[in-house]
Amino acid sequence: MKTIRVVAAVIKSVNEKGDQVIFATQRGYGDFKGGWEFPGGKIEEGETPKEALQREIKEELNTVISIGNLIETIEYDYPAFHLSMDCFWAEIITGELVLNEHEDAKWLTKEELNSVEWLPADISLIDRIEKEM
Repeated sequence: MKTIRVVAAVIKSVNEKGDQVIFATQRGYGDFKGGWEFPGGKIEEGETPKEALQREIKEELNTVISIGNLIETIEYDYPAFHLSMDCFWAEIITGELVLNEHEDAKWLTKEELNSVEWLPADISLIDRIEKEM
């Protein structure tokens, strides 16, 4: 089975009420269109995971992020491929979070994390994020 290596940003911020929030995006294309995920994408040849994540967030969301610690590397078997996803904490440095490739996006509080239909690989990260929020 083919392995696809990707990176994802768990972008955190604080909303107007002072609650910690996490940025979630709804996929706008492909087999998993409509599913919710953490933004990111494929690691290209010669890139480190952090370089790939900087590039992908700039391309997808027109935003520059600072990348924090690795949360976890998720290994997940989809029917057609194996996904290896490095998930990092991130914060916005500059940019407006423009949705260039996604259908929708939301800032979710800890209580709202389970209010969207996460893609299977991303859902395994939710418990970990809840514990750290």
